[in-house]
Amino acid sequence: MIDDELKVTTRQRDGIWIIDLEGDVTTFAEEAITGAYEGVSKDGAKYIIINSRQSDYINSAGIAILIGVVTEVNRQAQKLAISGLSPHFQKIFRMVGLAQYADIFATEEEAIAAMQRHQKAASEPTKQ
Repeated sequence: MIDDELKVTTRQRDGIWIIDLEGDVTTFAEEAITGAYEGVSKDGAKYIIINSRQSDYINSAGIAILIGVVTEVNRQAQKLAISGLSPHFQKIFRMVGLAQYADIFATEEEAIAAMQRHQKAASEPTKQ
């Protein structure tokens, strides 16, 4: 079945929500990806990682879906990172400007470490 090409799951680790993508990210992935994002947002997510380690293929429609998520993340004042992209897709994401709005990391562990630094900085009291 075509719409079964992508499996999307969510999990939480140390206050960071991770959206795992497994399969091809194409036009058929829109409902699954946006649904997962909306779900973690309703659960109060402030720090989100899209883990694409198990996605080998992302077409232009898939990139458009991710741009939509990035746009909503910025509206909601959340922090987004993308991990697990192949070097080829890292380059494409930088070329289309996604790297300006979402940090890109080779591994989930690197993304988690960066998000933990953001969490720590956000929790430090600020004097006005």
